[in-house]
Amino acid sequence: QARATPDSVAVAFGETSLTYRELDRLSGQLAEHLRLLGVGPDDLVGLCVPRSSDMVVGLLGILKAGGAYVPLDPGHPGERLERILADSEAKVLVTNSPLLETLPPFRGAVVRLDAERKALSRNRGEFSDPGVSSGNLAYVIYTSGSTGKPKGVMVPHRGLVNYLTWC
Repeated sequence: QARATPDSVAVAFGETSLTYRELDRLSGQLAEHLRLLGVGPDDLVGLCVPRSSDMVVGLLGILKAGGAYVPLDPGHPGERLERILADSEAKVLVTNSPLLETLPPFRGAVVRLDAERKALSRNRGEFSDPGVSSGNLAYVIYTSGSTGKPKGVMVPHRGLVNYLTWC
């Protein structure tokens, strides 16, 4: 879509909008950075940002890098987020600076979309094919489970495509 209609609005949230060209560039720059951090197929990347254009940039950037995203709701209790991060063994956490102060300690690499925007913009956003197939993970979503403890459900790319086809 970025090639077909680069100047059309791809994401609009509040006062902010991104064209397909901008979304492709920003998510590509993040993907390049994540690849440099070692993210590849089936590597889990936590994504903790509020609903915003940054959420879409983060999600697409993780997928373009070949990784699988683990959505982390910033409104959830810290204990739940801590359990999810520990259980998923996420390699990287993508977030924003204000949220980082409220999140539980994280041992992996942290990418702050707001504070690192200038550094990320130095990436060309061009990268090689990460080698993802339909069987590789697209995301892992955590449910409460019958015990109340978060349980991860792994969704491969083929499952995501099937879901989107039926929407």
